[in-house]
Amino acid sequence: MKAILALEDGNVYRGISFGAYGERYGEVVFNTSITGYQEILTDPSYKGQIVAMTYPLIGNYGINDEDVESRKPFVEGFVVKEYSKIASNWRSRQTLDEYLKQNGIVGIEGVDTRSLTLHIRQAGAMKAVISTTDTDEESLVAKAKASAGLIGRDLVREVTPEKPYEWNRNGALNVVVLDCGAKFNIMRELAKNNCKVTVVPATATAKEILSLKPNGLMLSNGPGDPAALPYIVETTRDLIGKVPIFGICLGHQMLGQAFGGKTFKLNFGHHGGNQPVKDLKTGKVAISVQNHGFCVDIDTLNKKEIEITHINLNDQTLEGMRHKKLPIFSVQFHPEACPGPKDAEYLFGKFVEMMKRNRYAQA
Repeated sequence: MKAILALEDGNVYRGISFGAYGERYGEVVFNTSITGYQEILTDPSYKGQIVAMTYPLIGNYGINDEDVESRKPFVEGFVVKEYSKIASNWRSRQTLDEYLKQNGIVGIEGVDTRSLTLHIRQAGAMKAVISTTDTDEESLVAKAKASAGLIGRDLVREVTPEKPYEWNRNGALNVVVLDCGAKFNIMRELAKNNCKVTVVPATATAKEILSLKPNGLMLSNGPGDPAALPYIVETTRDLIGKVPIFGICLGHQMLGQAFGGKTFKLNFGHHGGNQPVKDLKTGKVAISVQNHGFCVDIDTLNKKEIEITHINLNDQTLEGMRHKKLPIFSVQFHPEACPGPKDAEYLFGKFVEMMKRNRYAQA
C-alpha cells in the first residue's frame, strides 16, 4: 500500500506503507542514530512528532522485550529509507512492522531521507502529516498546515502516569522522579546507584513530593513546549532550596525557567546519538544522546547564581548548568543513554554524592 508524507510548506514525499494504516499528524524531525530505533520509538519526548531516521536501513534486528524506554511507543509516525523485512537477533520477539501495527503507529519507507533531512536542516522542523488513506497531495498539505504543531502545547499531560508508583523499594537514598515523560533508563540508573525510586506524575505538587521525604528530586525528560508548562515550573520553583535536584532535558528546561530564564525553539532541534558536549570545567567532550526541540537561552540566566557547565559544540547552545550555592544541577542531554557508551554516566554518581553531602549537612 502506498503512503504519503506531506509537509506544511508544500513538500511531499511518496513511499510505501508499513506498520499501521491511517493518518497521523506531528512535527517532522530527523534522528541521526544508527541503532536504537526501539528506544527512539518508546521515548515519550517524541509525543507529537513524526521521526525520520537518517540511517538508511531500519528494522534489521527486530523488536525485543528489554529495550523499551516507556510503557508504549509515543511517536506519531515513522519515516525510513528502507524497512528491513527480515529481523535477525537472538533477543528479537517480533518485527518492527508487527510492533508498529500493534501500537497503531503509521510508517512509511522508500522516502529519500537524505533529501528530507537536508530540507529540515535548511527550512527547520515543521508540521506534517503521514497518511495511507488520503492520496491527494494538496489535501494533505492543507491538513498539515491546519494541524496543531508543538508551540504552546502541553503534551506532558498525555504521557505522564496517572498515579505515583514505586520503581524499586530498596536503596540507601530516597529519590522522587517527577515524570514528565521519563525514560525507564533514568530509573534504572538511579536504582543501580543504590537509590530507592518513587515515580510521581508531572501534576504532583511540591507539598506532595516533600511528603515522600526525598533525599533528592529528579526532574525528567518529556515532550512539547517547555513554556507551556507553568504548573511544573511553579512546582520546581517551590522545591528549590528544599531538596537536591537533578534535571534532565525537559527537567533542565523547567529549572531554567524556575531560575528566571526563558526558552526558545531551535530551528531543527537536536535528535540523535552523536551530539558533542563540552564540560567547561574539565575540558572533556562527551558524545551524547539528545532529543529536544527547545533550549534554555543562556543570556536570560542570572550568572551571579547560575554557572554554565556544559556547551553544545555544534551550535554553542546551553547543555548544562548548576546553582552556585544550592545542591542543584541539570543537563540538556541524556546521561542515562549510552552512545559513548558511558561518557555521561558519571552524572548519576554526582547526584548521589550531592544527596549524601546534603543529608550529612542536615544531620
